[in-house]
Amino acid sequence: AAEVSTGNGYPGWQPNYDSALLKNMQALYKKEFGREAAVKVIHAGLECGLFGTSYPNWDMISFGPDIRYPHSPDEKVHIASVERFWHFLKLSLR
Repeated sequence: AAEVSTGNGYPGWQPNYDSALLKNMQALYKKEFGREAAVKVIHAGLECGLFGTSYPNWDMISFGPDIRYPHSPDEKVHIASVERFWHFLKLSLR
């Protein structure tokens, strides 16, 4: 017999498609890379859910490198996307 218990998971986070931050980041991405940024909603635990609970008025987005099979033995990251992400992050902080 097994016993299962669950704890508090990440709270949900509803992205704001009218976000000024999102629009600015999309424009910066297009200017830098010459193409539209892929904007997606995924099923994952994100820090934005945690922050949004305490700071509901924050304008937030989440972005990062291309990762497959996260938090599993098969987790993989596309190396070129890490370099692109790092470059974009530095641009966004100027």
